[in-house]
Amino acid sequence: MRAVIQRVSSASVTVDSQTVGSIETGLLVLLGIGQEDSCDDVIWMASKIAGLRIFPDEAGKMNLSLKQVQGKALVVSQFTLYGDCRKGKRPSFVQAAAPEVAQSYYQDFVAELTGHGITVETGIFQAKMDVALVNDGPVTLILDSP
Repeated sequence: MRAVIQRVSSASVTVDSQTVGSIETGLLVLLGIGQEDSCDDVIWMASKIAGLRIFPDEAGKMNLSLKQVQGKALVVSQFTLYGDCRKGKRPSFVQAAAPEVAQSYYQDFVAELTGHGITVETGIFQAKMDVALVNDGPVTLILDSP
C-alpha cells in the first residue's frame, strides 16, 4: 500500500463538476493499493496516518497528529501511484491491485481511519476526479506499508 500524504489548509475533489469531498485543515491522502497488499497493510497504514505528528504545536514544531488538531482527511484512490516508469515512455501498472480488490481495501482503509476518530471525506473510486488543494507548509510525505 502506498500513500502520498499532503498537509493541507483545504482540499476538495470534484467529479463531473460536482464537489464530492471537501475538507479544511487536515490531510489529503492519495492512496494506491498494490497486488501484494493485505488487511494488515490497511490497518497499519490507517494507524500510521492517524498518528503522524506533522502538524505544528505552539512552538511551530511538527509535533501534533491529525486527531490532536481536530483535522479531517480527504482520501482519494490513486492506482497510478503504482505506475512503473523505469522502462519505455508509458507507465506500467502491473503492480497495482485489480480494481475489485483495490476498491474493497480502499473502503476498508476509509473505515479503519474513521475508526481512529478521524472525519473522512472521499473521492469516487475509479471516477475521473479533479483534486484541488492548498498544501500547508508545504508538507508532503510518501508512505509505503511494510
